[in-house]
Amino acid sequence: MTNGKTSRREMLRMTAGAAVAITLRPSTVFAGATPFSSPSKRPALQDRKFQSTAVEAYLTNISSKIGDPELAWLFENCYPNTLDTTVEFGTFEGKPDTAVITGDIPAMWLRDSSAQVWPYLPLAANDAHLRQMLEGIIRRQARCILIDPYANAFMANLDAPPLEWSRTDATEMKRGVGERKWELDSLCYPIRLSHRYWRATGDTSPFDKTWRAAMKLVVETMRVQQRRQSPGPYHFQRTSKTPTETLPGDGYGAPVRPVGLIASGFRPSDDACTFPFLVPSNLFAVTALGYLAQMANEILHDSALANQADALSGEVKKALQQHAVAQTAEGTIWAYEVDGYDSQLLMDDANVPSLLALPYINSSPDAALYARTRSFVWSDRNPWFFQGSAGEGIGGPHEGKDMIWPMAITTYALTSQSDNEIAHALAMLKHASAGSGFMHESFNRNDATKFTRSWFAWANSLFGELVANLATTRPALVQAAR
Repeated sequence: MTNGKTSRREMLRMTAGAAVAITLRPSTVFAGATPFSSPSKRPALQDRKFQSTAVEAYLTNISSKIGDPELAWLFENCYPNTLDTTVEFGTFEGKPDTAVITGDIPAMWLRDSSAQVWPYLPLAANDAHLRQMLEGIIRRQARCILIDPYANAFMANLDAPPLEWSRTDATEMKRGVGERKWELDSLCYPIRLSHRYWRATGDTSPFDKTWRAAMKLVVETMRVQQRRQSPGPYHFQRTSKTPTETLPGDGYGAPVRPVGLIASGFRPSDDACTFPFLVPSNLFAVTALGYLAQMANEILHDSALANQADALSGEVKKALQQHAVAQTAEGTIWAYEVDGYDSQLLMDDANVPSLLALPYINSSPDAALYARTRSFVWSDRNPWFFQGSAGEGIGGPHEGKDMIWPMAITTYALTSQSDNEIAHALAMLKHASAGSGFMHESFNRNDATKFTRSWFAWANSLFGELVANLATTRPALVQAAR
């Protein structure tokens, strides 16, 4: 409990069922039940939040290419889950307006909402209704950034009170904000979504004066959080028994030396950073700012904003090369967090952006450096890597020791060039579902039926994206039950 109120962790934590013991070896993949038969876990047609003809046609097409019946069942449940259960589509001032909740929390994270709809973007060019819904997300995200660029989550109803666990936080809460944890990646994801939408559809209608103002504020906020002159205006404290729920240093976080990197109060997991220069988020910022510079030039015809974004991207890139590379016995790798004072935290977390996910978010500028980093984070040298009878993968402080995140296993497959690695990941993901038909936030390394969050749409979208990609690029991997 936190101040007598239910905390996020307490609300979402759940366990179910009894243990299923399966011995895991590095080359082992789990055997699915054959023949496999189970009813769809999708809501009834009339209960689905949003329907897209293009998505349904794609779902049918990809499913027909999957020979493994359990994998096909999971794909059919997971791929449309965001549309089926989390989208709230409407209008604001006569233009599309879309809120996308995370699942079991009635709020819209800038990060999650961008990632949840990512797999649908290639289909938007041929579906006007889907395109309008995606446009509504871009417009809503711009409005949210202008409310508060330091907030990570906003209420679906912007007139609703904040999330219960946020109501006594010592920070400047504004109307519409669900939680105010400053996370650098929260400003990168809307740019990534906007850029991909534009490239996929050619539509520039969302990129109006509101979006331009939001993007200017994004660059300004990142500049402030380089902390060259001061810590800036953002501070956050929360009374909690969990140390990672609050920031030290009177709410400003650990001190940093201003070297050009951008400070982040919290990680994509919503856990506090140990050292504020979060390396995967800074690498993501380099990529996102490059996207923004391109859009500012080609769509907005705003050379000043383009130059500002490009200059900041260059500063961060140079600082990463100088301060974020760590020496290990196996060679240089990316550190996870640094402070500019030569302090470096070597680990990885399951949430994206992560070090593991760098190629997935197009933020891996050095292939050899990434390869060594990948080897490190997917091993027991990473303190948040776990192996057990139910699987192996990366977790994090958010759910604690022995809890593996399916998202990390999916990311491992998405960034792999090895058929054996991908097949192993698919087998673990099927097992991690524990018969539920969906991906969860995390599961115990020795018992997949002990999991957190039965309704976590981002994990479902990411899994759906993986399977769809494999059905197209590596069809043999989705043919036979494993």
